[in-house]
Amino acid sequence: MICAEYTGQYGYPLGCACEALHIDLWMENAAQIKHSSGLNRGKSDKLDARKIAAYATRFQDKVRLFSLPEKHLASLKQLVGERDMYMCDKRKYQGQLTDQKRFMSPDDYQDKARRMDKVLKALEVAIAEVEAKIRKLIEGDSVLKRQHELLLSVDGVGERTAVKMIVETNAFSDFDSARKFCCHAGVATFKYDSGSSVRSRSKVSNRADKSIKALLHMAALSAATRMKGELNGYYIRKVAEGKNKMLVINAVRAKLVMRMFAVIKSNNFYEKNYAFCLQKS
Repeated sequence: MICAEYTGQYGYPLGCACEALHIDLWMENAAQIKHSSGLNRGKSDKLDARKIAAYATRFQDKVRLFSLPEKHLASLKQLVGERDMYMCDKRKYQGQLTDQKRFMSPDDYQDKARRMDKVLKALEVAIAEVEAKIRKLIEGDSVLKRQHELLLSVDGVGERTAVKMIVETNAFSDFDSARKFCCHAGVATFKYDSGSSVRSRSKVSNRADKSIKALLHMAALSAATRMKGELNGYYIRKVAEGKNKMLVINAVRAKLVMRMFAVIKSNNFYEKNYAFCLQKS
């Protein structure tokens, strides 16, 4: 068995090689390995390899063997990563045009804007092509299509959030509870208390996947402030009670995650006016 640090898509070639050679692969979180090895000074590839080997020897009871995602899901991950890269570049160039307009001479700005406009149009074409491929891929896979439809039935969840949830959860097979995914996405809150002197309010951890957290934030804003419904009523009520707006938005983020996991687990579309009734025996 080989133990390695999980490095996202950079570990994919290693996963392919291990599967071809029938070698078990254990991909562990880098922070988990780092914080289990005590105080360390210096860093090199050899030292890192020793840390990983020591961790794998001591914590064999925590082994979770890595398996390559199903073909369609692997393609979906690659497409989402490519789209995110293009969108990041697009925001960067758009920011340049906005920020520098006031500080450049009109002639220089017009020349730069004309060049950047060509780049932005090319990026928009690339993004549109990738999104078309994403839609086609989802439509061609019954499991992905069903999960996508279920997620879109939840108020506030849009196309990109739904696809990102499928990718981040490995089609909802990597997380067995919504609470664990809330931790992964930086939505779950934790206490920070020590003795009788340290009494901090509960807050989210900085260790999180920021890409999915950003999408959940936009979904929560939409559901809480722009859509009439239960979450909008919850947001208005809590703010009126004096709660911090960002704390309420974070609570809405957690509620959205709970609902998305619920519709996938029950394999039913989200019902806005669901009523639970106990039958008398």
